[in-house]
Amino acid sequence: MIIVGELINASRKAITDSIKNRDVEAIQTVARQEHEAGAHYIDVNAGIFLDEEEDYIRWLVQTVQAVVEGPCSIDTPNPRAIEAGLSVHKGTPMINSISLESERYNNMIPFLAGTDCRIVALCMSDEGMPKTAEDRLRVAEKLVNRLVQDRIPLENIFVDPLIQPVSVDKTFGIEFLKAIALIKEKIAGVHTMCGASNISYGLPGRAFVNQTFMSMAIGMGLDGAIVNPLDKRMMGNIIAAEALAGRDNFCMNYIKAHRAGKFEF
Repeated sequence: MIIVGELINASRKAITDSIKNRDVEAIQTVARQEHEAGAHYIDVNAGIFLDEEEDYIRWLVQTVQAVVEGPCSIDTPNPRAIEAGLSVHKGTPMINSISLESERYNNMIPFLAGTDCRIVALCMSDEGMPKTAEDRLRVAEKLVNRLVQDRIPLENIFVDPLIQPVSVDKTFGIEFLKAIALIKEKIAGVHTMCGASNISYGLPGRAFVNQTFMSMAIGMGLDGAIVNPLDKRMMGNIIAAEALAGRDNFCMNYIKAHRAGKFEF
């Protein structure tokens, strides 16, 4: 399971202040904590700073990689910010994200074509956000085909079928789960990814709902998640769900994580 740590995001006030003040210690503390908790990628997002995003993304990538021996997830739809992040990134980053929306795709693909970047591919087109599993699959197939034609290796593509709040429509949860299974079945070799928190929007006990939903998604074949790795209950659910889904030989990852105190019951 690929874990992308979501905490270095300018939509969070503490991170907004840290970015504005160029507080290296504060950013590096969060990055270290996420990495030590099991994040494979550290997401960096400066999206609220429209005029300064490129400069801040460059600074965030350098600041994080000064203390974390691992890649970042460069989180922006702004192609110039992607270019800025790539210019200083060490190793192979993840790019979050591209979609089938014409303007977004055409603006971003020149910076990604032929690279070895991991790409989060959103199931969204000019027609909007699909609601059913079948509609998500149709968008995913078109988007993956275009990315492969533009020299993005299939194994580097992480399709995100997009979670919508179950409080708005009771079918949103199950349609997402069905989409994961369909995409894994019909597009052999592609990966799947999601950010879980939107499923619980408008509900009490959101963390509990997110944790439960993540376990269900792993059972359907989910390969990666953008989550808070410092949430030990979430990490515990992920590790246990992987073992129960047959993705952990002899449950060794579960046993090691339990011994290391990586999660809570």
